[in-house]
Amino acid sequence: MLKKYLQRLESLIAWGQTKLTNKQFIFLASVLVGISVALAVIVLKAFAHWVFVFATYINGIIKLSYINSILPIIGILLTVFVIKKVLGGKIEKGTSQIMYAVAQKASIIPRKQMYAQIITSSLTVGLGGSAGLESPITITGAAFGSNFAQTYKLSYKDRTLLIGCGVAAGIAAAFNAPIAGVLFAIEVLLVDVSIAAFTPIMIAAATGAIVSAVLLKENVLLSFSKQQDFDYHNVPFYVFLGLLTGLITIYYSRWFQRIERYFIRYNDKPYKKAMIGASMLAVLIFIVPTLFGEGYESIKTLSENDPGKLLEDTLFGGFRDNKWVLLLFVGLAAMLKVFATGFTLGSGGNGGNFAPSLFLGSYVGFFFSQFITLTGISKLPISNFTIVGMAGVLSGLFHAPLTAIFLIAEITGGYNLMIPLMIVSSISFAVSKRFEKHSMDVKHLAKKGHVFTSNKDTNILSTLDTNKIIQTDYLTVSPDENLEKLVDLISHSNQVIFGVVDKEKNLVGIIHFNDIREIIFSNFKVKYTSVKEVMTAPIEIVYPTDSMETVMNKFETSKVAFLPVIQKGKYIGFISKSIALEAYRTKLKSMTIE
Repeated sequence: MLKKYLQRLESLIAWGQTKLTNKQFIFLASVLVGISVALAVIVLKAFAHWVFVFATYINGIIKLSYINSILPIIGILLTVFVIKKVLGGKIEKGTSQIMYAVAQKASIIPRKQMYAQIITSSLTVGLGGSAGLESPITITGAAFGSNFAQTYKLSYKDRTLLIGCGVAAGIAAAFNAPIAGVLFAIEVLLVDVSIAAFTPIMIAAATGAIVSAVLLKENVLLSFSKQQDFDYHNVPFYVFLGLLTGLITIYYSRWFQRIERYFIRYNDKPYKKAMIGASMLAVLIFIVPTLFGEGYESIKTLSENDPGKLLEDTLFGGFRDNKWVLLLFVGLAAMLKVFATGFTLGSGGNGGNFAPSLFLGSYVGFFFSQFITLTGISKLPISNFTIVGMAGVLSGLFHAPLTAIFLIAEITGGYNLMIPLMIVSSISFAVSKRFEKHSMDVKHLAKKGHVFTSNKDTNILSTLDTNKIIQTDYLTVSPDENLEKLVDLISHSNQVIFGVVDKEKNLVGIIHFNDIREIIFSNFKVKYTSVKEVMTAPIEIVYPTDSMETVMNKFETSKVAFLPVIQKGKYIGFISKSIALEAYRTKLKSMTIE
């Protein structure tokens, strides 16, 4: 029955496409994608919240402190089972796959990503895995956008635009933060967007936020009601917090990669890998129960009047009212978060680092401000520092300061903290960028030589195939010939550069017309000067396996217009800088969303 209704809806949309202009249809598509993604977000968030409440309720009744440690093991094992038996044994994780699809796969995202992320992340995070739902949400949103565009045979530009719409709607619905959704789609994922393209993305984000606000209860969303006004006397402390969160993001990023590398050895034994990682996670959650799930409830608790509630039903419950013990507990939780998330995702669970970054940021902000207050250095507004710390870590990990600033501003319900948000986010970003060239999501892509959209030029160049701009029809000369042969070639072709090759096709030198201009007008010199006397060694050599970024760097360092190409030691042709730049301009035009 449902399939029948969906077919009717598709037919109606297809009919509408014939009656609307392309721009009008994109506006309609942005609304439909926004609604679809918001509904997916609601399923994810509601399920995760329901499981958290259920686990808390069971804990309160039967007083089993280890129940929260058992659930993540079940969740990760179920996730691995679903991936192996239902999803073909593999699932792509992380928002980097969206970037890769946009740049390298013509914005085509597999249809199964419309449901695979929802199922697996619901099991992992819903049952207590220490990860976030936002990465699966953005992938799901991108998949909805891409497949909608594929269904109605839209162009590459429109597919990419609808991917952005799906991502923006996902973030907007997850946090009821439409501005942050728009900024995340543009700042982190899309290559280039003109002002005109903002409209569909904004429509999708607004639609996602509205649907989420109507259908999701406020206690399911991350929101804050308690904060104090900004006091400019605290600016030096916000500067220190920015430095601290920047350093913390480096610590988190590097340890997370180490944990991922550790679990690679068990790739051919998925259930063993799941048991090892889930068991280690269970131990961490038993010691620090706030590592259970997304951790949003504990973030809210930290920012309120009675943060000591975090110690209830823990090994430290007897010290509930001891602020120093609470401080040490929060510091321990912050340091262990990377291990909890690494074990969750490394062992085969599905989720992302967005929520962990907010968790870590709030704990670091609380620890810093509480420490300053307890030591008597100054009395700081702890709730403000708890909130602003989230923006610092989010900005540093994802290299997305604008997203961090406006996300936290929106979920706090106002812009009173805009100045400290800007200070902490920008400093954290600068510190992180100094030590980590690429954001956490794109680092492994960069290591493979693939695209990362934080650098538009690199992104575009990586989509160009070096082999396609190599010109193999250039005439060559032998080093033992005199210049008569070369003059004849010049007079009967439009070449200005010639490769000098021996009988085995080895490149022994090159000759540019400008270098012999004076000689060729002297018949005597032409007749009695050999090619080897005037040829020069190439400054740089290109190989067909070189990326286009490498080729352009060679043009830049050599300051020449032509570079010879060698394959397996043999000369095969030249690459012209003008042709390479023309290919770049053509690709740039095709990838710019208007």
